[in-house]
Amino acid sequence: MFFENPLIPGLFVKRYKRFFVDVKINNQIITAHCPNTGSMYGLLKKGNKVWLSKSDNPNRKLKYTLEIIEDGKSKVGVNTHFTNKIVLH
Repeated sequence: MFFENPLIPGLFVKRYKRFFVDVKINNQIITAHCPNTGSMYGLLKKGNKVWLSKSDNPNRKLKYTLEIIEDGKSKVGVNTHFTNKIVLH
């Protein structure tokens, strides 16, 4: 699947308040929006590789969105807004 902007790799640190995740990118912690309200039990392991998209919208409070989590050799799309697009692709 193609995204508007290149995805940014990072490492998962933690999730809190259901919609926030902290991700480590280049020794810096970034807070990103988590669009999936499910538990995602088993995916949210500290150190798992994640992929973020960056928004150019100046009105957004959080500039980054969690898109993909890697667990082992599997990549899991966690942005529920793209479910149908992923299936069509």
